[in-house]
Amino acid sequence: MPEPILAVDMLEVAYGPIRALRGCSLTVSAGETVAVVGANGAGKTTLLRAISNVLPHTGGEVRFDGTTTRGRRADQLALAGLLQVPEGRGIIGRLSVAENLQLAWALRPDEGGFEAASRRVFARFPRLQERLSQRAGSMSGGEQQMLALARAIISPPRVLLVDEPSLGLSPVMVSEVFSVLKAFRESGVTILLVEQNVRQALAIADRAYVLRQGTIVAEGSGQTLLSDPAMLRYYLGSG
Repeated sequence: MPEPILAVDMLEVAYGPIRALRGCSLTVSAGETVAVVGANGAGKTTLLRAISNVLPHTGGEVRFDGTTTRGRRADQLALAGLLQVPEGRGIIGRLSVAENLQLAWALRPDEGGFEAASRRVFARFPRLQERLSQRAGSMSGGEQQMLALARAIISPPRVLLVDEPSLGLSPVMVSEVFSVLKAFRESGVTILLVEQNVRQALAIADRAYVLRQGTIVAEGSGQTLLSDPAMLRYYLGSG
């Protein structure tokens, strides 16, 4: 079998005496959508931040495209194609929509040029075209999330890490966000999705891991976990 494009092996993260991650291991193969679900405080955001080296880990290893990420800065990993859409969008609010898009494209420019890349964005998010000159921080939460996800269109990553994309959004915008993620999946984008909206996440995931108090406690196909009400109630407080 080919080596996973992303492999996390016995990852440990501590905040002082508090062990936030306790030997977490997972894999993501090229073209796969993998979800990590869990209740509030389970360690989901910590896991993504440690994978992308935004947060240092105290033990274990992360391998991206067959190479350890140890010693590589988060911006270097992003340049190599490990792109994170963080919780809270991660856009630059004081800049315009156009300026945010230009910065995203400049991270990993392609031969087609910025205008062609922008057209791909506007085909998916026509509302952003209407707001090109608007300051990004003045848009609605849903529009800001569109702009954050547009980074994966204008500068396609090798692996897309998405942290709580539905957080704080209206039900209509949550549906839109998951429609976009489903379209990414169908186009072959490799996705590692962290999400508290368990049912939505499992519905689009090829595989999923359940994180509880910093430990992976269950794994399986998205549909298998989704159809296990006992697991949903016990580990996730839903179902």
